Amino acid sequence: MPSILLSPSSGLPSFKRIFDLTMAGFLLCFLSVPILVVGLMVKLTSKGPVLYWSDRVGINNTIFRMPKFRTMRINTPAIATHLMKNPDAYLTPIGFFLRKFSLDELPQLYSILKGDISFVGPRPALYNQDDLVELRTGKGIHKLIPGITGWAQVNGRDELPIPVKVEFDEYYLKNRSFLFDLKILWMTFFNVLSSKGIVH
Repeated sequence: MPSILLSPSSGLPSFKRIFDLTMAGFLLCFLSVPILVVGLMVKLTSKGPVLYWSDRVGINNTIFRMPKFRTMRINTPAIATHLMKNPDAYLTPIGFFLRKFSLDELPQLYSILKGDISFVGPRPALYNQDDLVELRTGKGIHKLIPGITGWAQVNGRDELPIPVKVEFDEYYLKNRSFLFDLKILWMTFFNVLSSKGIVH
Protein backbone atom coordinates (compact mmCIF):
# COMPACT_ATOMS: atom_id res chain seq x y z
CA MET A 1 0.00 0.00 0.00
CA PRO A 2 1.46 3.42 -0.95
CA SER A 3 2.83 5.26 2.07
CA ILE A 4 0.89 8.40 1.10
CA LEU A 5 -2.32 6.63 2.15
CA LEU A 6 -1.05 5.67 5.57
CA SER A 7 -2.05 7.33 8.79
CA PRO A 8 1.16 8.82 10.26
CA SER A 9 0.27 7.68 13.79
CA SER A 10 -0.69 4.05 13.13
CA GLY A 11 0.74 3.06 9.75
CA LEU A 12 -2.77 2.10 8.67
CA PRO A 13 -5.12 3.84 6.25
CA SER A 14 -7.65 6.10 7.97
CA PHE A 15 -10.83 7.78 6.81
CA LYS A 16 -9.40 11.14 7.84
CA ARG A 17 -6.29 10.56 5.73
CA ILE A 18 -8.35 9.58 2.71
CA PHE A 19 -10.52 12.68 3.21
CA ASP A 20 -7.38 14.86 3.41
CA LEU A 21 -5.96 13.43 0.19
CA THR A 22 -9.24 13.73 -1.69
CA MET A 23 -9.92 17.30 -0.61
CA ALA A 24 -6.31 18.44 -1.11
CA GLY A 25 -6.23 16.97 -4.61
CA PHE A 26 -9.57 18.58 -5.49
CA LEU A 27 -8.55 21.98 -4.11
CA LEU A 28 -5.20 21.92 -5.91
CA CYS A 29 -7.02 21.38 -9.20
CA PHE A 30 -9.78 23.91 -8.44
CA LEU A 31 -7.40 26.57 -7.12
CA SER A 32 -4.48 26.02 -9.49
CA VAL A 33 -5.01 29.32 -11.32
CA PRO A 34 -5.44 31.43 -8.14
CA ILE A 35 -2.34 29.76 -6.67
CA LEU A 36 -0.32 30.71 -9.75
CA VAL A 37 -1.69 34.28 -9.67
CA VAL A 38 -0.84 34.72 -5.99
CA GLY A 39 2.64 33.33 -6.56
CA LEU A 40 3.20 35.79 -9.40
CA MET A 41 1.94 38.69 -7.26
CA VAL A 42 4.36 37.76 -4.47
CA LYS A 43 7.25 37.62 -6.92
CA LEU A 44 6.44 40.96 -8.56
CA THR A 45 5.84 42.97 -5.38
CA SER A 46 8.86 42.15 -3.22
CA LYS A 47 12.38 40.77 -3.31
CA GLY A 48 12.95 37.18 -2.26
CA PRO A 49 11.46 33.73 -2.94
CA VAL A 50 7.77 33.17 -3.57
CA LEU A 51 7.51 30.59 -0.82
CA TYR A 52 8.65 30.84 2.76
CA TRP A 53 9.56 27.49 4.32
CA SER A 54 9.35 27.48 8.10
CA ASP A 55 10.56 24.75 10.44
CA ARG A 56 7.52 23.44 12.29
CA VAL A 57 6.83 20.88 15.00
CA GLY A 58 4.85 17.93 13.69
CA ILE A 59 3.48 14.72 15.11
CA ASN A 60 5.52 13.35 18.03
CA ASN A 61 7.51 16.62 18.03
CA THR A 62 9.33 15.83 14.79
CA ILE A 63 10.47 18.84 12.76
CA PHE A 64 9.22 19.33 9.22
CA ARG A 65 9.33 22.19 6.73
CA MET A 66 6.02 23.87 5.93
CA PRO A 67 5.52 26.23 2.95
CA LYS A 68 3.53 29.45 2.88
CA PHE A 69 3.35 32.24 0.36
CA ARG A 70 5.81 34.80 1.68
CA THR A 71 4.03 37.74 3.33
CA MET A 72 7.00 39.17 5.23
CA ARG A 73 10.17 40.82 4.00
CA ILE A 74 13.31 38.67 3.79
CA ASN A 75 14.92 40.33 6.85
CA THR A 76 12.04 39.40 9.19
CA PRO A 77 13.03 37.66 12.47
CA ALA A 78 11.98 33.98 12.69
CA ILE A 79 9.54 34.44 15.57
CA ALA A 80 5.76 34.26 15.92
CA THR A 81 4.04 37.35 14.51
CA HIS A 82 2.26 38.17 17.76
CA LEU A 83 5.64 38.48 19.51
CA MET A 84 6.83 41.26 17.19
CA LYS A 85 6.58 44.86 18.39
CA ASN A 86 5.50 46.12 14.98
CA PRO A 87 4.76 43.22 12.61
CA ASP A 88 3.19 45.51 9.99
CA ALA A 89 6.62 47.01 9.34
CA TYR A 90 7.80 43.66 7.99
CA LEU A 91 4.83 42.96 5.72
CA THR A 92 5.28 42.95 1.96
CA PRO A 93 3.00 45.23 -0.11
CA ILE A 94 0.44 42.42 -0.49
CA GLY A 95 1.22 40.64 2.79
CA PHE A 96 -1.75 42.15 4.63
CA PHE A 97 -4.16 41.08 1.88
CA LEU A 98 -2.80 37.53 1.72
CA ARG A 99 -3.04 37.11 5.48
CA LYS A 100 -6.47 38.70 5.76
CA PHE A 101 -7.97 36.04 3.50
CA SER A 102 -5.51 33.25 4.49
CA LEU A 103 -4.27 33.01 0.90
CA ASP A 104 -0.73 32.58 2.23
CA GLU A 105 -1.81 29.17 3.54
CA LEU A 106 -2.58 27.70 0.09
CA PRO A 107 0.84 26.02 -0.41
CA GLN A 108 0.14 23.94 2.68
CA LEU A 109 -2.01 21.70 0.49
CA TYR A 110 1.36 20.21 -0.47
CA SER A 111 2.06 19.46 3.18
CA ILE A 112 -1.28 17.66 3.42
CA LEU A 113 -0.50 15.49 0.41
CA LYS A 114 2.92 14.76 1.88
CA GLY A 115 1.35 13.73 5.19
CA ASP A 116 3.03 16.35 7.39
CA ILE A 117 -0.28 17.98 8.34
CA SER A 118 -4.02 17.43 8.09
CA PHE A 119 -6.81 19.87 7.31
CA VAL A 120 -7.80 19.85 10.99
CA GLY A 121 -5.56 19.50 14.03
CA PRO A 122 -3.50 21.62 16.42
CA ARG A 123 -1.75 24.36 14.46
CA PRO A 124 1.93 23.31 14.11
CA ALA A 125 4.19 25.28 16.43
CA LEU A 126 7.31 27.04 15.24
CA TYR A 127 10.47 25.11 16.01
CA ASN A 128 11.44 27.70 18.64
CA GLN A 129 8.08 27.94 20.46
CA ASP A 130 9.39 25.87 23.35
CA ASP A 131 6.67 26.95 25.78
CA LEU A 132 3.89 25.84 23.45
CA VAL A 133 5.60 22.56 22.60
CA GLU A 134 6.21 21.78 26.28
CA LEU A 135 2.59 22.41 27.28
CA ARG A 136 1.26 20.32 24.40
CA THR A 137 3.65 17.48 25.15
CA GLY A 138 2.56 17.39 28.79
CA LYS A 139 -1.05 16.88 27.71
CA GLY A 140 -0.33 14.36 24.94
CA ILE A 141 -1.34 16.76 22.17
CA HIS A 142 1.99 16.15 20.40
CA LYS A 143 0.69 12.72 19.38
CA LEU A 144 -1.80 14.36 17.01
CA ILE A 145 -0.92 15.27 13.46
CA PRO A 146 -1.09 19.08 13.22
CA GLY A 147 -3.54 20.88 10.95
CA ILE A 148 -4.04 23.94 8.78
CA THR A 149 -6.90 24.87 11.09
CA GLY A 150 -8.05 23.66 14.47
CA TRP A 151 -10.37 24.20 17.42
CA ALA A 152 -8.09 26.90 18.84
CA GLN A 153 -7.96 28.70 15.48
CA VAL A 154 -11.74 29.03 15.21
CA ASN A 155 -11.96 30.23 18.81
CA GLY A 156 -9.51 33.09 18.70
CA ARG A 157 -6.46 32.11 16.66
CA ASP A 158 -3.61 34.62 17.21
CA GLU A 159 -5.56 36.46 19.91
CA LEU A 160 -5.34 33.54 22.34
CA PRO A 161 -2.65 33.27 25.02
CA ILE A 162 -0.66 30.06 24.71
CA PRO A 163 -2.15 28.34 27.81
CA VAL A 164 -5.68 28.99 26.52
CA LYS A 165 -4.71 27.78 23.06
CA VAL A 166 -3.44 24.54 24.58
CA GLU A 167 -6.74 24.10 26.47
CA PHE A 168 -8.59 24.23 23.14
CA ASP A 169 -6.07 21.78 21.65
CA GLU A 170 -6.64 19.41 24.58
CA TYR A 171 -10.40 19.64 24.10
CA TYR A 172 -9.93 18.64 20.48
CA LEU A 173 -7.69 15.74 21.52
CA LYS A 174 -10.40 14.38 23.83
CA ASN A 175 -13.38 15.02 21.54
CA ARG A 176 -12.03 14.60 18.01
CA SER A 177 -14.24 13.01 15.41
CA PHE A 178 -14.94 13.41 11.71
CA LEU A 179 -18.09 15.43 12.43
CA PHE A 180 -16.12 17.68 14.77
CA ASP A 181 -13.57 18.21 12.00
CA LEU A 182 -16.35 19.20 9.60
CA LYS A 183 -17.67 21.69 12.17
CA ILE A 184 -14.20 23.24 12.50
CA LEU A 185 -13.80 23.48 8.73
CA TRP A 186 -17.21 25.17 8.46
CA MET A 187 -16.33 27.67 11.21
CA THR A 188 -12.93 28.28 9.57
CA PHE A 189 -14.62 29.25 6.31
CA PHE A 190 -16.65 31.98 7.98
CA ASN A 191 -13.76 33.15 10.14
CA VAL A 192 -11.61 33.59 7.02
CA LEU A 193 -14.33 35.66 5.36
CA SER A 194 -14.52 37.94 8.40
CA SER A 195 -10.76 37.85 9.16
CA LYS A 196 -11.72 36.97 12.73
CA GLY A 197 -8.88 36.43 15.18
CA ILE A 198 -6.08 37.30 12.77
CA VAL A 199 -3.22 39.51 13.90
CA HIS A 200 -1.62 41.37 10.96
